[in-house]
Amino acid sequence: MSKHFQKELERLKKNLLSLSAVVEESLQKSVRSMSHRDIKLAQEVIDNDDLINLSEVEVEEDCLKILALHQPVAMDLRFVVAVLKINNDLERIGDLAVNIAERSTYLSQEAPVKMPFDFETMEKKTQLMLKKAIDALIQMDLETANEVCVADDEVDAINREMYTQVSRGVREDPDQSEKLIHCLSISRHLERIADYATNIAEDVIYMIEGKIVRHQPEEYYKKS
Repeated sequence: MSKHFQKELERLKKNLLSLSAVVEESLQKSVRSMSHRDIKLAQEVIDNDDLINLSEVEVEEDCLKILALHQPVAMDLRFVVAVLKINNDLERIGDLAVNIAERSTYLSQEAPVKMPFDFETMEKKTQLMLKKAIDALIQMDLETANEVCVADDEVDAINREMYTQVSRGVREDPDQSEKLIHCLSISRHLERIADYATNIAEDVIYMIEGKIVRHQPEEYYKKS
């Protein structure tokens, strides 16, 4: 491997990790804006979306440049392919953080409504999944990546319960319907973020082992 190629790969990883840090911070701010009814914090998330979008485009262009000029093989090729996919997932997580911030802005201007689901547990589990997925990427840690994949079912279960609770809440207090639907959207956004964190973890596994592990049952990750 030439020194120039090695530097290109190192720069690519550095840029991806910088993007992941910005996205992780956006998620943290969005859920905090929800918990504290902080419109200013929610606006910071919304305003920062352009930076995430620009960074995502830059990383993709770097990947395509490397593929065209260096034609990597074996693990280097897997790395570039995985970065392309992780880059896209990070940008989508950024979009979902913006969606949460927008829902937070609306709810913060309305009379408080009791969350019809365990928001605190769900947001903590989701944030932890994203953090672990990024840690697995930084450290190339197979065990941590598997932990993320296993944790996804817990977030899915909370989201399913949310639908039941919102349906009951709308029947019992129709005047709260609009606010409850915003709560339902937040739950769905968190569940999707957990899915993307799982995608990132699966791509880390692909980088390390060369295995495509999408759509595997939970038992697969526990045995890995």
